[in-house]
Amino acid sequence: MWKKILVVLVIIVVAAVGAFVIWAETPLGPMPEAIAALQSDAAVRVETQPWYVFQPVDGPKSAGFIFYPGGRVDPRSYAPTARAIAEAGYPAVIVPMPLNLAVFGAGKASDVMAAFPEVEQWIIGGHSLGGAMGANFAHDNPGAVQGLALWAAYPASNDDLSAAANLAVTSISAASDGLATPDKIEASRPLLPPATVWTPIQGGNHAQFGWYGEQPGDGQATISREEQQAQIVAATLALLEQIDASGAAP
Repeated sequence: MWKKILVVLVIIVVAAVGAFVIWAETPLGPMPEAIAALQSDAAVRVETQPWYVFQPVDGPKSAGFIFYPGGRVDPRSYAPTARAIAEAGYPAVIVPMPLNLAVFGAGKASDVMAAFPEVEQWIIGGHSLGGAMGANFAHDNPGAVQGLALWAAYPASNDDLSAAANLAVTSISAASDGLATPDKIEASRPLLPPATVWTPIQGGNHAQFGWYGEQPGDGQATISREEQQAQIVAATLALLEQIDASGAAP
């Protein structure tokens, strides 16, 4: 009898693991606009292995952007945003994650920084779970990055960054976000430095932080994806410009 019970338990565990892997490996997106953004042109050179790298062709700035995708979102879904950042002169690197979940690859930014020694300052950022894991990297590697860009994201309670005086942080959120709700973003204030810049996007939602379509549980956006993206890019570039101009966070 015990052998039969053990066999049944093993089957249940294997089935559960298999179902999880299938779920994780069927991510949301990318939309056609994201695929189109992966093409190199005269302004931006794009590489797709081992990361999605968007490199300004002429005169790249001294600061760069490492981006962690949202949970179970195809990393290519953020290509248009990364491309816009590169068009402004800042190298941008989207980091694919094991099983499309940044919790399994929070330390991957170290490999990116080692591969681009010419970049003098880095900000790390991410969407949703990716942003939380970007905050985790900043917390666990003091001084490794000079900035943190949270897109509809906030640190875990054990990644308290409130005393990180040398870390410039911007928190970009959306008023109609059904997942990283305004209340959750507001509750994250004690975990971030006092000088954090807060950028709420009126009419935006969770899914429009990327190009992957609608997302279960999200709120209804009342502005276009293009309009929301323009505000995301502007707020992220403001942080990059601050880091690039100063050489370090204030």
